[in-house]
Amino acid sequence: MIGISLLTLVPRISGGSETYARELIRALARVGRFEYHVFVPSLAPDAADGLSSTIASSYPAASSMPGRMRAMAQATAFPGRLKRELTAGRRLDALHFPLTITIPRGTQVPAATSVLDLQHELLPQFFSRPERAYRRLAYRAAVRSSRLVIAISGHVKESIVERLGVEPERVRVAYLGIDLEQLRPGNGEREPLLLYPANGWPHKNHARLLEAFGLIRRERPELRLVLTGSGLENLPDQTGVEVRGHVPRDELVRLYQTAEALVFPSLYEGFGLPPLEAMACGCPVAVSQAGALPEVCGDAARYFDPAEPEEIAAATLDVLASPGELAARGLAHARAFTWDECARRHDEVYEELSVA
Repeated sequence: MIGISLLTLVPRISGGSETYARELIRALARVGRFEYHVFVPSLAPDAADGLSSTIASSYPAASSMPGRMRAMAQATAFPGRLKRELTAGRRLDALHFPLTITIPRGTQVPAATSVLDLQHELLPQFFSRPERAYRRLAYRAAVRSSRLVIAISGHVKESIVERLGVEPERVRVAYLGIDLEQLRPGNGEREPLLLYPANGWPHKNHARLLEAFGLIRRERPELRLVLTGSGLENLPDQTGVEVRGHVPRDELVRLYQTAEALVFPSLYEGFGLPPLEAMACGCPVAVSQAGALPEVCGDAARYFDPAEPEEIAAATLDVLASPGELAARGLAHARAFTWDECARRHDEVYEELSVA
């Protein structure tokens, strides 16, 4: 039996990590080769999505950042009760922590930890001093306590090896996937809008995008910029910009299917799902050259320096001027990324752990 801990999952706050955790569980239910048991927090009792599960009452789940840090610190410093809850009454052959952190020591079960990014190492200015210090301690403890480490891109693997001192032979790369049944081109005409789906975190770089959009509107005054995601309430009002906040998945898919282009100016991504999702819907992509984005998007996107609004604007206008070839390349490229394949790669790691 493979145990999977989703204890640090916070619905609608965890961003891409929530998508990864939930889609991995669904794909394991479809194509997985093992028996699985999922440990879920009280905040997300549905996260097991039909697999055998336990709500971990010993983990004090919280949605606020201070509460989350307290919960993770408590689980790390006082692991006894949580450890007993994870192993009580069941024989686990391996234990996987998709969301890093909260590995109680001493379970005697071989463990794997997924590392989705090391943003706190590469862009420390975007974290408070306590959060930065805690992340550094917790991530290092997590990878030390794990027999194997799962990276979601080659870029993240390189960062794990360089920044955390993990031996390369202990790191396995498993790309994330997208839902190709849901994400497909629509039947209608594309509208004069640009799309950026991202929570309002500092590294998502909304301020430079807004500056770039002002330049773009000089050439294309009819364009609108649609921003989706949580934490966007404090963005300044700007002509042509629509802040829709968190939107249902179906609405986001419709935006992918109707937008003229996706503009993705993030300063850092350990993977970067939205560009792939847009490609799968036939939406051409202008994307930052930061982090894992060039690795993930390949030759199916137009790149720019996210620190330069003029470059963001120029790349976006290039995409808008000739979208056809880029959209076709994007459709072909996106087909290589599926959650079923992601689950199979994880099963390979579980098998390594269980037979070691």
